[in-house]
Amino acid sequence: MPSALGQNTSQANLDAAASSPRWIHLILPSVTDLIFIVVLFSLSYSALSSRLLGDAGIGWHIRNGELMLRTHAVTRVDPFSYTMSGRPWVAWEWLYDVIIGGIHQWLGLNGVVFFTAIVIACTFALTFRILLARGSLVQISLVLLLLAMGAAMIHFLARPHVLSWLFTLWFHLLDLAEVSPEKRKRLFFLPLLMLLWVNLHGGFLFGLALLGLYWIAAVIGYWRNKDSQARRASRLWIKQLSVVAMLSFLATFLNPQGYKLHVHIYHYLSNRFLMNHIDEFRSPDFHGVAQECFAILLVVTIIAFYVAHGKVRASQLLVVLFASYSGLFASRNLPVASILLILVAGPLLSAAVRDAANNSELPTWTRRFLSRCSSFAMRMGGLEQRLHGHLWPVVAVIFGLFVCIQAGKIGSHQLMSTHFDDKRFPVQAAEVFAERGIHQPIFTLDSWGGYFIYRFYPNMKVFVDDRHDLYGEEFLREYLTAIRLAPGWDKVLDERHINWVLMPWGSSLANMLEVTRRWRVAYSDQVAVLLERKQGAGSK
Repeated sequence: MPSALGQNTSQANLDAAASSPRWIHLILPSVTDLIFIVVLFSLSYSALSSRLLGDAGIGWHIRNGELMLRTHAVTRVDPFSYTMSGRPWVAWEWLYDVIIGGIHQWLGLNGVVFFTAIVIACTFALTFRILLARGSLVQISLVLLLLAMGAAMIHFLARPHVLSWLFTLWFHLLDLAEVSPEKRKRLFFLPLLMLLWVNLHGGFLFGLALLGLYWIAAVIGYWRNKDSQARRASRLWIKQLSVVAMLSFLATFLNPQGYKLHVHIYHYLSNRFLMNHIDEFRSPDFHGVAQECFAILLVVTIIAFYVAHGKVRASQLLVVLFASYSGLFASRNLPVASILLILVAGPLLSAAVRDAANNSELPTWTRRFLSRCSSFAMRMGGLEQRLHGHLWPVVAVIFGLFVCIQAGKIGSHQLMSTHFDDKRFPVQAAEVFAERGIHQPIFTLDSWGGYFIYRFYPNMKVFVDDRHDLYGEEFLREYLTAIRLAPGWDKVLDERHINWVLMPWGSSLANMLEVTRRWRVAYSDQVAVLLERKQGAGSK
């Protein structure tokens, strides 16, 4: 077991830190501050900044937000697609669109990327802080956080889903209320958070799911308890959870679409064709680094449960099962699933390390090593709690805003220059359209549609983009028929009166049209091929 001298030394260090001048606690950066600053700077000023614009969907989010700011009304009819023109559109992320549209008007794409970087940095800094508050050792917390960040990198994108990551606080409030009844009043913040969440992103369903899981765990605890006093406590907890869950559920109806939002989401997520053909809703391919990080987290969580020796609560088990299933079901769930896993596994592993340091059955050198690790973590944890000034993150944000206001420049040095990657998107082909003054609809990939909305709206409307819930199964089947050269592919182009096609270089459709007499190549580079229907070669 650890020596009394080691324990006294740790306590003396903590007392010394506590007695240090207050200004030091305000100025010195904590580990949480450093995590925030490193993530923020990496995503804002390095090559990773362009990665945040790796999904063209941000293009229509920006333009929709700007449209709503001009009209002072939530968009209810599709304004971007000529194929869906005039159709009802459920803009379920309207509040994010307004925010990002306003940022773009003020700071351009640099501001969009910087805002996204702030949200991601806040998410993982907050996750680290919560891990420490839940009793996780500093060393274990850092390792788990790096794995979670590795798994989440697959969706490091400027899209509204990153705001859902911030609602990790939802789980923390629930779990804290379960183990600390005196803190259950904080649960009534959840309906207020839900009011915000439901208007930002569809990830609010995760919040309702977590409430349901904790309610089930509370019912299990009630039936397992034989003691009458424990049963009364469980009954009270069930009632409190029921009230909060009902208020949170009712808050989800406070959105511009009301109950129609719920109906729309149900039809969207229950459509098997869409779920099977949209990449982010498909199960992860474990050949990628992000997926491998998630697999490691699954193994670590299993180990944490094993070493916990029956100390796992029913709610923790249900949350881990839910996170594991959601992460394995769809790759878009990997970030949230990873964060939930480490918030459960971190404290369990740390408790096991502390217990092992006092286990007389282990070799002396092992206990001594674990004791030193625990002592170091205790000193770091105590220091972390005292360094609460967070001055340097504030300075980093102010500096970033200044850089964005200066169009990414500091003097003559270009520090930020975010743009859509011309190796991923048809940037040069779009310039051809602009130079020729072409405003006709263009048939292109759904994953490129958002870029063309950003680049040309309102002068040009797209054939399709990644708002798959708007286009629906029937239309997307038709679109895939043309893309995949299925029987009737040419009929799709003719009946839709398509005169311009832009496809990836070397794609099946581009290769076919190149050898078809009715089409000619208007432009080609290593990214895309632009094809024009020849005059007189109209639809059949």
